[in-house]
Amino acid sequence: MRVRTLFAASTAAILGVAGGAVAGGYTAPVEQPLVVAPPAPVETYNWTGGYVGLGLGGVFASDDRVGIATPAGNVIASPGSVDLSGMTYGIHAGYRWQFEMRGRQLVWGPELSYEASNADDSFDTGSASATSELDNLLSLRFRTGILNAAQNTMFYGTIGAARGEFNYKVSGAGMNYDDSFKDTALTVGLGVERKLNERVSLFGEWEYRHFDKKELVDANGFSTEATPEHHSLRVGVNFSF
Repeated sequence: MRVRTLFAASTAAILGVAGGAVAGGYTAPVEQPLVVAPPAPVETYNWTGGYVGLGLGGVFASDDRVGIATPAGNVIASPGSVDLSGMTYGIHAGYRWQFEMRGRQLVWGPELSYEASNADDSFDTGSASATSELDNLLSLRFRTGILNAAQNTMFYGTIGAARGEFNYKVSGAGMNYDDSFKDTALTVGLGVERKLNERVSLFGEWEYRHFDKKELVDANGFSTEATPEHHSLRVGVNFSF
């Protein structure tokens, strides 16, 4: 009798627990929502403001054929060429403004630069000789550029004027000239500049300097025409402020 009572009580307890579990039903685990971090802000640069810089360049592709003419203007000799080539080094300063046009960021501004030079060339045939040297160059240029999407790189073009001082010497065929002269050139160029940070940037550029022919006359009336036009490649660093 006692065994039956104990069995009945155990059965009732098991059925009660089972019934409670069935009544409550299945509870699905709760999934936590996926949290997406916001994208990191893209760093952009402001190009508006003043800057100073240093440049190192090279002069090449000059074409200066020396001719010697009598006082009457008759060319009597063309003994050779003095095609300028060599290094230049200089300083520059400028100001630029950044603005938007048709959804693109543009940069514009003037730049004043001074370059010293050891670019030269010479020849000596025994009967005639000549030497041409670029001593220094003062330039005023206007630069217009377009920025890439990150605004850390500018692709630009330049147009301006340069005043060059040259040392020139021609001897032979009756001529004896040894003096310096100055000449003005129209300049055009292309370049790229990239910011390393808000204050420092690196640049590289090509420039063509179109000097007109310059007539040089010695004390006896003999003359020659100097043609110091040339191309230039420059690299350097700018410091913005």
